[in-house]
Amino acid sequence: MVFFRTKDIALILQKTNKMELKKTLGAMDLVLLGIGCIIGTGIFVLTGVAAAKYAGPGIVLSFVLSGLACCFAGLAYAELAAMVPVAGSAYTFAYVSLGELVAFIVGWALVCEYVVGAATVAVGWSGYVVGLLKSVGIVFPVAWTSVPADGGVLNGPAILIVVCITCLLVLGTRESATLNKVLVVIKVACVAIFLFLATSHVNPANWSPFLPFGLGGIASGAAIVFFSYVGFDAVSTAAEECKNPNRDLPIGIIGSLVVCTILYIAVAAVLTGIVPYSSLNNSEPVAFALRAIGMNFGSAVVAIGAICGITTVLLVFMYAQTRVFLAMARDGMLPKKFVKIHPKYGTPHIITVITGIVVCILSGLLPINIIAQLCNMGTLFAFCMVSLGVLVLRKTQPEVVRPFKCPAVGLVATLGVLFCGYLITNLPVDTFIFFGVWCVVGLAVYFGYSRHHSEFVARKK
Repeated sequence: MVFFRTKDIALILQKTNKMELKKTLGAMDLVLLGIGCIIGTGIFVLTGVAAAKYAGPGIVLSFVLSGLACCFAGLAYAELAAMVPVAGSAYTFAYVSLGELVAFIVGWALVCEYVVGAATVAVGWSGYVVGLLKSVGIVFPVAWTSVPADGGVLNGPAILIVVCITCLLVLGTRESATLNKVLVVIKVACVAIFLFLATSHVNPANWSPFLPFGLGGIASGAAIVFFSYVGFDAVSTAAEECKNPNRDLPIGIIGSLVVCTILYIAVAAVLTGIVPYSSLNNSEPVAFALRAIGMNFGSAVVAIGAICGITTVLLVFMYAQTRVFLAMARDGMLPKKFVKIHPKYGTPHIITVITGIVVCILSGLLPINIIAQLCNMGTLFAFCMVSLGVLVLRKTQPEVVRPFKCPAVGLVATLGVLFCGYLITNLPVDTFIFFGVWCVVGLAVYFGYSRHHSEFVARKK
C-alpha cells in the first residue's frame, strides 16, 4: 500500500553524502547540545509547579518514571541514529521502518513540538529577563513586554531573542554549538550553586507527606515534567553535521540523558526539602526557594542561570526544527526549495528564517498556556513510534549494519512504547483535542500535497 512505502537506508545514506551540511560536531558537542535543550524550563520552572500541583515531594519519583521512559526510548533512538545518521530524527526513523504516512504524522508532531515549544520558551526567556532587570530598577513598559491577551501590545524581548538565535543559526552550526557550550557551562554551574547553597537547609519534615496526591500524583507529575526531558531527541537531528555519527550520536543521546536525570532528581529532592511543596507553584520556584531561606544573592545567580538555560533550549529547539523541515522537504513532503543550503555558511538558511518568523509571531503576539503538555504529546508520540520502529527493523532488515545495538531490544523497546503510552494517558484532555486538530491539518497537507510530491512519485516520473 502506497501509504506504508518505506525508504531504503542505503539510498538515504548515498543521498545524504551529496548534501553540503558542514560536519563540525563531535561527541562532546552532542552531549552539550542535549544538555543545552534538556536543562532549562523543566528544572527552573516545572519542577516546582509539578510538585505543588501534582506530586508533592514525590516529584522525585515522577522524574524517575519519566527518566525510565526516556531511557528506553533513548536506547532505541541511539540504535536508529547510528544506523541511519541523517537529519530528521524520529521522522526519518519512522520513514525507514513504518512507512510514509506514519513518518509524515511523526514529522508533523515534531513541528508542533519544536515550533510551538520554541515560541513559549522565548516568552519564558522574556519573563525572566524583564523580572531580573526590574529587580535592579530597570522597568520596561507592559505594552512592549506582554502579549495583547495580557494587556500589552507586543512581547518585544521574546521577538528580540528569537531574531538573535535565528541569525546565529544562519551563520553556522559551529558558532551555534560554541555559544551553546558557554551557556551550558554557566547554567550547570548555577544548578550546582543551588545544590551547594540549599542542601544544608533541607528539612526532612517538608518531605512529609511524601505522596500527598497518592500514587496517581506520581504519574500525573511524570506526564507534566516529561517536558523537562524534551531535548535528547534533538541530538539525533544533528546527524549530518557529526564528524563520526556512528559513534558520537549514541554517546550524545545517552550521555546527555544520564547527566540531566541525575541533576533533575537532585534538584527536585533539595527543592521540596527546603520549602513546603505547596509554595512552589510560581514561575521561578528555584529562585523563590533560595529567597525563602534568605539567600537573595544566590537567588539572583540562579535567575541568571535560568536565563542561560532557557536561551540554550530555544537555540536547540529552533535548530532541531530546521533539520526536521530539511529532511521532510528533501523527501518531497514539503516544497523542495526549502532544502537550499547557503553557499557560504553551509546551513539551511531559508528554513531557518521561516522558522524564526513563525516563532517571532507566536511568541510576540500569542499567549500559549498549555505548551508543556502540547510538546509532551508530540514528543511521547514520536518516542512510541521510534521504539516500535526498532522492533520492526530488527525483523524486516536484520542484515543492516548496526554500529550501536539496543540491548535486550524486545524488552527495552516494548517498555519504551508502554511507558510513553502510559504517560500520554495522563495528559490533560485539552491536549488530546489540540493534538487531534493538529493531526487533521497535517493529514490535509499530506493528502493535498505531500503524497503527490513524494520522492517515490518523483522517481517514477
